[in-house]
This record gives sequence, C-alpha cells and structure tokens, in this order.
Amino acid sequence: MTILLFAEHDNISLSEQTARALTAAARIGGDIDIVVAGKDAESVAQEAARLDGVRRVLLAECDALEHRLAEPTAALLVSLGAEYDVVIAPATTTGKNVLPRVAALLDVMQVSEIVEVVAADTFKRPIYAGNAIQTVQATDARTVITVRTASFPPTGTQDTPAPIEIVESVGNAGLSRFVENRFARSERPELGSARIVVSGGRALGSEEKFGEIILPLADRLGAAVGASRAAVDAGYASNDWQVGQTGKIVAPDLYIACGISGAIQHLAGMKDAKVIVAINKDEEAPIFQVADYGIVGDIFDLVPQFERQL
Repeated sequence: MTILLFAEHDNISLSEQTARALTAAARIGGDIDIVVAGKDAESVAQEAARLDGVRRVLLAECDALEHRLAEPTAALLVSLGAEYDVVIAPATTTGKNVLPRVAALLDVMQVSEIVEVVAADTFKRPIYAGNAIQTVQATDARTVITVRTASFPPTGTQDTPAPIEIVESVGNAGLSRFVENRFARSERPELGSARIVVSGGRALGSEEKFGEIILPLADRLGAAVGASRAAVDAGYASNDWQVGQTGKIVAPDLYIACGISGAIQHLAGMKDAKVIVAINKDEEAPIFQVADYGIVGDIFDLVPQFERQL
C-alpha cells in the first residue's frame, strides 16, 4: 500500500499536525510519501524529510500554491494521487478545504476526522458531536482521509533524511484568488497544540472580565487561551480561541474550564484532554461529568486566588 500525506505548513516551518497525521498514516501501513505544496518551501521539505518512516518528500512550488488555495492544491494532489492507494491530511482548516475537493475529483467517499486506525481500510471517527464513535470501512479503490490530530502523538525523527524530489505543479485555473491573511499576534502557545489550555465561558460576563480573570492565569501557566462558543458569540473572546465542535479540537495535558457549563458542542472539542479541571458555581453543570477535578465556587474569587498562589 502507498500513502500520500499532504503536509500542513506556512512555507517556513512544518506544522506538528503533519507529524501527528503521519502517525495515523503509519498505522495504516505501507510506503509513505509527503507532499509539500507551497512557495519557497524548501526548508519545510527538509523538515518533512527528517520525519521517521517517510520514504520520500515531493516538493511542488509555484505562485498558485503559496497559500494552498483549494483548487490548484486539489488539482496537484489528484495529479499525484494516481500512484497512491491513500491520500491523507490533518483535519486542519486547509485539510478540510482541500481534501473534500480531492475526493470529489477522484469520485470517492471521504473518511473524515478519524481518531483511530482499526485496519488498513477501517477507521473510527466521532459523530453526534463526539457522543458516539462510528466505525467505517472504506471500499473505494482509493481512500481519502482527514485525521483529527489530537488523537495521535507526533512521529519522531530519523537520522537519515528521506530524499526530496521536485514535482511539477499544475496550472492555476483562476477559480479563486488569495486576498490576505489576518493573524492575531500572541506570544502564547498555539491553541491546537498547547500542553495547557485555560478556557473561559459566558459566566465571565464581559470582555473586560474575561481579560482580568482568564489571561493572567494563562500567562502564569504558559498556557494557550480558549473560550466557549457562548463567550465568543457574546464578544468576550476572539473567534480563534473557540474550543468545540465548530472551533478548535484540543487534547492538552491540562484543560482548565472557568465558568463553562459544558454544552455538548464544547465537550466535543476538549474531552480528550488528559486532565480536566472545571470551576463553576453550578454544581449540576454538565462539565463536571467529564472533569477529573471539579471545584464548585465563584470563578471571580477562585481563579485570582489560584493565580496568586502559583
């Protein structure tokens, strides 16, 4: 079996999501190639070549691939895909944008957001906001897969890097164009890969209180900041901090939920954390059902006390 892994990167460095997706690919079994699509991305290809178990790295560079727009990127993967039994990618914003188009062009079903590899053609994936796990078997000639990377550890590195081969990119049909990227600048860890996450909910009451209560604790712990959808919708927190089914899926070593009731959609995004600490004044809040440690009390009193004792 041959597997093509679509790399997640920013043209400068390789995302850890790629190493995690590689772990899933290795569990499927077979020869694994990584395709790096971008512009001036040779340093990314070199990083990918050092990942353990990679047979070779395919580097495709052109202006149309700089921002990995869905149309030219999918066309590239389809042109390469004839040689492979499996096309796989992390279930990131880019992966979710590109791989459904690849599946459609190949006329196959996509297996989305797998969390476990049962066999080479059988996988487990969450459904109903993570409240049930579905086992699916792929029967198409080729399999297109996205990986929920929080469920897999990152693959290590190898001493001898894999060879890097330059491949021809396909032309840009002009169906879409890149306008701009807007990034929230922060010295905190990236939410999707942070070891510690401190999240706040609607109970904080305002953007000012969110900043006063959540941010000092996160900074003291060296943690990423998260938020419930209710807090984001109310304008208390930035959209890119949202944790849940419609936000980021996280699996940190420690997740601290402050004033979050625990709606199903939020639990779907954080219940795989190794240790969950919940602070809420409502002892009946659903968050306590998944928490390893629960504290019933006022977040406006408890969180500052906790932060001062660190």
